[in-house]
Amino acid sequence: MNRFKAILERDLRKFIRNPLVVAMSVLMPVIYLVILGNSFQGELKRLPVAIVDQDNGPGAERVKEALRALESGPRTFELRTVSSQGFAMEGLREGVFTGVVVIPPGFSRDLARGSVAELGLFLDNAETIAANAVQAAVTRAVAETGREFVSIREERAAPRLRPIELYRKIDYDQTLIPGVVIMAIFLGAMTTGAFNIVMDRFLGVEESYFLTPLNKRDIVMGLVGSGLLITTIIAVTVLVVSSLVSGIYLWRLLTIDGFLLILAVIVLSTLGLQGLMFVIMGRLNHPRIVGVLGGFMNVIFFFPSGAIYPIESFPAWLKAFAYVNPETYSVHALRALMFKGASLGAVKGDILFLAVFAVVAVAAGTAAFKREL
Repeated sequence: MNRFKAILERDLRKFIRNPLVVAMSVLMPVIYLVILGNSFQGELKRLPVAIVDQDNGPGAERVKEALRALESGPRTFELRTVSSQGFAMEGLREGVFTGVVVIPPGFSRDLARGSVAELGLFLDNAETIAANAVQAAVTRAVAETGREFVSIREERAAPRLRPIELYRKIDYDQTLIPGVVIMAIFLGAMTTGAFNIVMDRFLGVEESYFLTPLNKRDIVMGLVGSGLLITTIIAVTVLVVSSLVSGIYLWRLLTIDGFLLILAVIVLSTLGLQGLMFVIMGRLNHPRIVGVLGGFMNVIFFFPSGAIYPIESFPAWLKAFAYVNPETYSVHALRALMFKGASLGAVKGDILFLAVFAVVAVAAGTAAFKREL
């Protein structure tokens, strides 16, 4: 019994002497609740939708009123009236809008005459969940408009919605591929680079560095370089395998330029996360703390990135974090390159953010690293 108590007391003391592990053990479940609870809120809200009114008649006004009711009531949409269809379609391709409702000329006249009155709905189907939500909500609004205009005997006069997907058919599992690639990059950054320093400290190997002329920049850049190479290979492998599993043949979708841009996004994302790991783990000395932080950081960065759920539906505070989250820009760029055939002009903002973040993170990681006992 005394031996049992001795082991029990020793292990409890080791746990209590590590306040970071104690704090994270208590805080992590609460943080998971807050992040995950606000990242998956069920019904989508505040989806950006453009309205192009080329009719300007009473029928068009009824349609817009029905859509505004969804904006002010359940807050499904954030509507923006646009005069130019070309401008609206450009915004749809760039991800500014999730859908574009086009009310064609003569819509009110056709509706009043009992003819087929057709509305156009263009959808960014690369964002599958958001596109489906927009189509369902607009369909309901149009149906309500039709009931206001016609009697039961005149069903033929009800407005008809014509959904048009902007890109080829994309299944939901295929839209998850960018998130899977970013997850692979995160795990690669967690298990290479700075993690090797933590293990060296834990095993007492790091002291051998003091016998060499290496400065901390040499150590950090060397480990970041090796981690970059390993993680990039892992990420590209995951990209190819997950694409084949979900039925996408990259060699049919991507040009050489497109593949090089995807590779640039992967490399910059990896560099940024490698540098961030040095900032966070550069002074840690126990792999247990790394394990605790790994799960915490994965939730913090991955779920608010838009990889699974549209960031437009996040609450304001989580949306603000998503806009400074590097994984948000990685996911957006990969999704645009893979499914929209985007060029450099469409993702240059994402690449610029990732490049700046990578430089800042590696510089901060080098400064935070401690080459001493």
